[in-house]
Amino acid sequence: MINLKNKIQESFQEFFLTEGKNPPSVYAFCKKLKITEADFYEQFSSFEAINGELLASFVSETLQKLQGQPEYETFSVRDKMLSFFYAYIEHLKANRSYMLLMYANMEKPIAMKNNAVLEKAKEKFMEFGREMVMEGEEKREIESRLIAQLSMQYPKLLWMMHNGILEFWLKDQSKYFEKTDSLIEKSVNTTMDLMGKTPFDSLFDLGKFIFQNKN
Repeated sequence: MINLKNKIQESFQEFFLTEGKNPPSVYAFCKKLKITEADFYEQFSSFEAINGELLASFVSETLQKLQGQPEYETFSVRDKMLSFFYAYIEHLKANRSYMLLMYANMEKPIAMKNNAVLEKAKEKFMEFGREMVMEGEEKREIESRLIAQLSMQYPKLLWMMHNGILEFWLKDQSKYFEKTDSLIEKSVNTTMDLMGKTPFDSLFDLGKFIFQNKN
């Protein structure tokens, strides 16, 4: 049996997709749904909160699906990131009309703006991002850098990549969104290369060694 929270979410999403906008008021929405306003506010503080949770659920559901696959834990961090974005976009395809309506109301470019409706999705993704950075540092796929605490900025970099890929997909008109697939591959590989060991790290290590042993 569907619970009240899911009932509200599904009814709201149906209205939003059909009308292209939020219901005129919580009162009107509840009357149509045959629930009280108190019932609504026990679950959500606003229509914006419903949208926020729906967007966050797309991240959570993608991660749950991946983490339920036995082979996922054997992947490198690079492959886990690639798997996430391919599965994420595949999941979003079933909700493209909804995502396009949401995007129309966002400040753009979304990679550079703080859209409140994305905050819960950001929390979910940043948690995943921090886990990937920690795992990457343990496996030496990601270089732990002390300069200006650069490593602490890696999850933010991953979130910017998320928003860039999302926005590109929403604009993508290529067949089967093949251009988005190419962007995912290039974005993840480039970002992982930047976070991994570079010639500059080797140069820094050499300079540090020479300084420490100059006598």
